[in-house]
Amino acid sequence: MSPCVEAQWQHEYKCFCHVSRFQLHPYSKIRRNCMWRSVAVCFFALCLLVCLEAVPIAVDKTIVSPPEENLEPPRSTDTGLHYDRYLREVVDFLEKDPHFREKLQNTDMEDIKQGKLAKELDFVSHHVRTKLDELKRQEVNRLRTLIKAKQDMEGGKGMTVDHQALLKQFEHLNHMNPHTFEVDDLDRLIKSATHDLENYDKERHEEFKRYEMMKEHERRERLKTLDDETRKKEQEHYEEMKKKHADHPKINHPGSQDQLKEVWEEADGLDPNDFNPKTFFKLHDTNGDGYFDEQELEALFTKELEKIYDPTQEEDDMVEMEEERLRMREHVMNEVDTNRDRLVSLEEFMIATKSKEFLEPDAWETLEQNPVYTEEEMRQFEEHLAREENDLKQKTADLQKQREDLEKQQQQLNTQKLELQQAVEHMERLKAQKAELPGGVKATRSKFNPPTFIFLPLQEVQFPQQPLKKLWEYYQEIISPCLQVTNKLSLHTLSINAKFP
Repeated sequence: MSPCVEAQWQHEYKCFCHVSRFQLHPYSKIRRNCMWRSVAVCFFALCLLVCLEAVPIAVDKTIVSPPEENLEPPRSTDTGLHYDRYLREVVDFLEKDPHFREKLQNTDMEDIKQGKLAKELDFVSHHVRTKLDELKRQEVNRLRTLIKAKQDMEGGKGMTVDHQALLKQFEHLNHMNPHTFEVDDLDRLIKSATHDLENYDKERHEEFKRYEMMKEHERRERLKTLDDETRKKEQEHYEEMKKKHADHPKINHPGSQDQLKEVWEEADGLDPNDFNPKTFFKLHDTNGDGYFDEQELEALFTKELEKIYDPTQEEDDMVEMEEERLRMREHVMNEVDTNRDRLVSLEEFMIATKSKEFLEPDAWETLEQNPVYTEEEMRQFEEHLAREENDLKQKTADLQKQREDLEKQQQQLNTQKLELQQAVEHMERLKAQKAELPGGVKATRSKFNPPTFIFLPLQEVQFPQQPLKKLWEYYQEIISPCLQVTNKLSLHTLSINAKFP
């Protein structure tokens, strides 16, 4: 795999982080573009086809040939799930099958969630099934690449990876059959997407709670570093900012008549006396699909949120504003969305406008009136941070010790290398000094005789004592006797050469 491709897969792995906790940043602009296109858009929005009626047109097939079906899936809105592309492509291709579309129109929401619709996969056309098989193989390969990227990032390069065991953590497909898309795959995909999206808001609330506790923890830690007088001023400033933030106009109950009339008057520029719920619905159904999705609902609360939060003011936190927006949207969904499909139809909206909660709502309590954590939760959070900090310090100390040990080993290796070089140079000098034999006789090589040399015993060579002492002892015990025999043979050869030149 090239470095660019590997880096791309590693980046994709980081995006969903841990496989068991695929959390997105809950307060980014991307959140508002992905959440409102939830599984309702992927599976349940297909039910909108029921509302579409067309006049049948007779076509003479002998004259006009039917257009070829385009199998390229249209682009859909991102749901925010780590398997979003796989989910969208599967739904897009299933929508192309006439039989599946007909069954979808006649299936209620609970049957879809329970997997009854998945059984209709056996009756879709062959070319759609073939394309679904291809999509599943691509998804399995993507997951395997992510697993490999995770292993490499954790320092497991070169290790054998049991893909079948690791694929078990992905519940949106059947990993035991990586080649064909079956009824069980569609059932798993529907249930996984439904479950993940239902828990999405819950995870965002937990993320916001951690954000608030971390902000308070950092404030308390900063106060500990200040002297008494500065700490007192800082605490007074903090209380003043809290009081200033709480001093805002009355907040209308989200989804109430008062709140919608205010939008009708200030955002739409219409007379509040002429307020009409049906007209209001059509005005703010921006995509004209006959439903309020989560983004369209959240847009209705902007005027209320502007009463509390101002991005130019020090006391107002925009992260808290997004959490307040989420609370408002959830509240309206719980009151109005009776079939729990994460969409508000015109019928549901009109029924809600006749309820007591719409006409005479209770006062809305904002975030400052509903703390997101208790002191006990704060204490546990700080203890957890302290443990993490201690673990980090211990790991830092261990790494520092390993570094020092490696530096010492490197110094020892450098010393040994230097001593070995000195020993080699010393041997070269001795070899040059002993090039001549005693008595002026030199080692000669006749025309027909092989070269002869005199090998000195190792006892005559002065070697450094450390760190090669054991090596020299080994040479003296084993090699030296062999060299003495060789010297005797060399002297004998020289005497023969002197007699028979």
